[in-house]
Amino acid sequence: MEILRFTLSGKQAFFKKPEVNAYYYFTYGHMHKVALMGMFGAILGYGGYSEQTVEGKKRVFPEFYERLKDIRISMIPICEKGNFTRKIVAFNNSVGYASQEQGGNLIVKQQWLENPKWYVYVMTDSSEAQSIAEAVLNQNCVYIPYLGTNNHTADIQDAALLEADKVLNVEHIDSLFPKEKVEIDLDDYEQDRPYKYEEELPYALDEELNMYIHKKYVLTNMLIKKADCDIYKILDTDEREYQIVFD
Repeated sequence: MEILRFTLSGKQAFFKKPEVNAYYYFTYGHMHKVALMGMFGAILGYGGYSEQTVEGKKRVFPEFYERLKDIRISMIPICEKGNFTRKIVAFNNSVGYASQEQGGNLIVKQQWLENPKWYVYVMTDSSEAQSIAEAVLNQNCVYIPYLGTNNHTADIQDAALLEADKVLNVEHIDSLFPKEKVEIDLDDYEQDRPYKYEEELPYALDEELNMYIHKKYVLTNMLIKKADCDIYKILDTDEREYQIVFD
């Protein structure tokens, strides 16, 4: 099976958690699937949330999500034990209507990911996925891709098409994977420094309010007992073999 791979990185990233919007704005720990679909939508020129109303009628979903919601992706975070360094950044929003305070200045405090980097893989099993592959491989984009917000430009490098084969007897998984699909061997004593990173990340939008639907994802170096999903192995451009899960 043919897949698109590329390295996605940036100086900072901010994927806003909608639950908290006072004092500080917090970020998810990784680029989630909805944000990745938004980036692909920008590359292909699809409409976003601000263009959801067409000829006086509101779409159920933004155009980018409607067209890309069925793509299957996998991500390998390039960081220590699944964690990127985070920092709180304060800056001024002085557009005038941002705050009711005198002067119209709003002090915004956000949590940013520092130097994030992922290996991203996309199944090219649909016309939309093939359009993404063609645009990324040829370095063409309609709008500038970014990491969460438009002051965090995305750097896309090392794009290539690879072959992926199913793994019959899986022992480890290098990518993020849905927790519900995989059973980990928590008694794995072969690792000198075992770790397990777990986080609820958005993977879809609901129809009523377009709010995030979450799923628990895991990244670990521990052995896998059982997997109720397909695992694929690839020989990547760095000459290393990885085993990954598409979701």
